[in-house]
Amino acid sequence: MAERLEASAQFAEAHHDWVRLRTLIFLRWTAIIGQLGAIFVGWCCYDIALDLPLALATVGAAVAANIVAIFLFPHSRRLSQAEVTATLLFDTAQLGLLLALTGGLNNPFALLILVPVTIAATALERRPTILLGIATILIISIVSQFHLPLITRDGTVIEMPSVVEFGFWVAIVIGVVFLGAYAHRISSEIHSMGDALLATQLALAREQKLTDLGGVVAAAAHELGTPLATIKLVSSELADELEDSPDLHSDAILIREQADRCRDILRSMGRAGKDDLHLRSAPVLAVLREAAEPHLDRGKEILFDVNPGEGGAERQPTVYRYPEVIHALRNLVQNAVDFARSTVWVEAEWTDQTILVRITDDGRGYAPGVMNRIGDPFLQNRSGDRSQRPEYEGMGLGLFIAKTLLERTGAHLRFSNGPESFIPEVSHATRSGAMVEVSWPLSRLVVEDGAGLGENQPITA
Repeated sequence: MAERLEASAQFAEAHHDWVRLRTLIFLRWTAIIGQLGAIFVGWCCYDIALDLPLALATVGAAVAANIVAIFLFPHSRRLSQAEVTATLLFDTAQLGLLLALTGGLNNPFALLILVPVTIAATALERRPTILLGIATILIISIVSQFHLPLITRDGTVIEMPSVVEFGFWVAIVIGVVFLGAYAHRISSEIHSMGDALLATQLALAREQKLTDLGGVVAAAAHELGTPLATIKLVSSELADELEDSPDLHSDAILIREQADRCRDILRSMGRAGKDDLHLRSAPVLAVLREAAEPHLDRGKEILFDVNPGEGGAERQPTVYRYPEVIHALRNLVQNAVDFARSTVWVEAEWTDQTILVRITDDGRGYAPGVMNRIGDPFLQNRSGDRSQRPEYEGMGLGLFIAKTLLERTGAHLRFSNGPESFIPEVSHATRSGAMVEVSWPLSRLVVEDGAGLGENQPITA
């Protein structure tokens, strides 16, 4: 859990400086081209008597800002939150001044003042986004009251009715609030999901490395067995022949002892061969115990039970030891142990169509307010009452990782509150806490007959 918290903090911190200067420069050039085009079309085609020097000077300020940014900073530079906020505030102020020189809200392009705040909502945190939104509302309110009128060269004033102008102002203010809030919410969810998926990939990669390491150790134990046996045999023969030479005799004895030590180390690391299919599959109970093993000594009792369901075979099925499954079930067991009062039940049931794993605890269960959000990343806590678990720092990332990994293997998850059980009569404490059911189609998880270790083959001459 601590590793996931640290990784999440690093991902969140990385988003603080994720906007490239090149992107903002490109957007500003686009705005400059549009502003110049609107000014010259209005001046040339519609005979609007604009204050051309002031208008062009205002656009020139944006051009100068872009040129300075290009020469002072590399295009690959990523801006901080403060730098992006300052850049967007400049663009908002520049556009507001241009609108004041070209008719205020009578200019149909006044709607474009929503662009900087929308960019801020997708790229910045909440506080700078709110700051830019307030600044936009203030600027557009000032522009609505203080602006040069739109007048054609023959003296005709282009002006909307006051009620329409006021409605336009209200629409822009509502647009600032709605688009800012909507874009910021969607962007935050996308960032959170991206961070959580990256954490999921890291967790899966770590589990896969551990699995691969187990295979390497097994292969090493198998391959080194013969040379170590040879070393021991030769050193024993040398020790017998060098009894008359104490120094050489002791060296031979030392070689034999070190060979025995290497043998013992390899035995403790694993006896399997380099292609032992036990590394790929195991009985379902063994997989459940392996997943729960890191949490067996945490002060909570973990009870295991496997039983066939209706139409299920009596013999316990052998399932694939997918790293995704083991890591995900381990996260679910960890979550149950974290919130259990004293007991966690890990049960499995199989029929002729499906195999189901159920993890239940005797804690307080899921709060109704978060039941529909379980599995979302960065969900703050399960019980909804941090006063009961002030030391718990969970953010829902473990459940998200578990859910994502299990769904990749074809599983379906269901979260609910107890009490329920596979066994009608139980002498344990009531399963009153949270319950997670994970079900797979039998063909996705269970090893087919003949796909395991297989039968022993006779040795033929």
